[in-house]
Amino acid sequence: MKPLQGLHSSLSGLLKACLMAALLLANLALPSPARAQAVAPKRVSLVYPRPESERDARNSYVLDLLRLALSKQTGTLYQLEPAATAMTQLRVLKELELGHGLDIAWSMTSVARENALLPIRIPIDKGLLGLRVALVAADRPEALAGVRNLQGLQALVAGQGQDWPDTQILRNSGISVNGVGSYEALFRMLALHRFDYFPRSVLEAWQEVDLLGQGQLAVDTHVLIHYPTALYFFVRKDNQALADTVRQGLEQALLDGSFDCLFERHFGPLLRKAALASRMVIELPNPLLPAATPLERKELWFRQAGSRGELGKPQKAGLSSSLVAKTCS
Repeated sequence: MKPLQGLHSSLSGLLKACLMAALLLANLALPSPARAQAVAPKRVSLVYPRPESERDARNSYVLDLLRLALSKQTGTLYQLEPAATAMTQLRVLKELELGHGLDIAWSMTSVARENALLPIRIPIDKGLLGLRVALVAADRPEALAGVRNLQGLQALVAGQGQDWPDTQILRNSGISVNGVGSYEALFRMLALHRFDYFPRSVLEAWQEVDLLGQGQLAVDTHVLIHYPTALYFFVRKDNQALADTVRQGLEQALLDGSFDCLFERHFGPLLRKAALASRMVIELPNPLLPAATPLERKELWFRQAGSRGELGKPQKAGLSSSLVAKTCS
């Protein structure tokens, strides 16, 4: 009988083990508040700069791209919130540096800005912030018609934001600039002929004329100013985790094509409307461009096809890559 008793004991132990395993699996399948809390995504609010003007629509694409980048990671749900008050660009960057209520901002890069803040070196504008057409007064549409070279621009006066890097870039090339403290005031002053033209990115010009021109401004059809630069996201120096999250999301969006598709949806029609190839290109150096700018990564930059210029075509690597044809939903 002892062999049978041993067999019975073994079967009994095996049965108990099976029952315990079944109970454990059933318990895991039940919704537990503690367990649900453990797997629920963390929610994080990110504060970004409120536009200087309620009519300033330049943030639309940037915020869509930031949401796209943040959506590429799992485990955290990010909610974007505008700052309580509008600030000038200079104050935005200082408040971000000091950690006063801002988590992320975006700006044209410069050596000084990269020293003060942590840049995410993927140009969210594909370098087109440095590709400039001119706004002119509607009653002076031919103000730049005779410009064929840098000397032609030097004979005129440009308007720019007083704390914008563009102001230094233009002045470095001997171009006269009227620096203005208010974004909206620039459009009013141009209409009043306080200066001759207002260089704007090809991504901004037509939208700004529609929203802020009040029928008194137009986009010049003759000249294209180019200097190599990039629009980056910036975070505080001590926020490497957020920088990594945004950078990795942007890299993933570049790989899967969603970056280019978003860019095309926002700007494809504008770039075609700009008729870039028919314009006189005037190249300017950018003394503020950091050495770490990733000009060698061709996939990050927009390539313009065959514009006229002083040397026959655009000369800088900043225009060396183009949107790849993709099927975008």
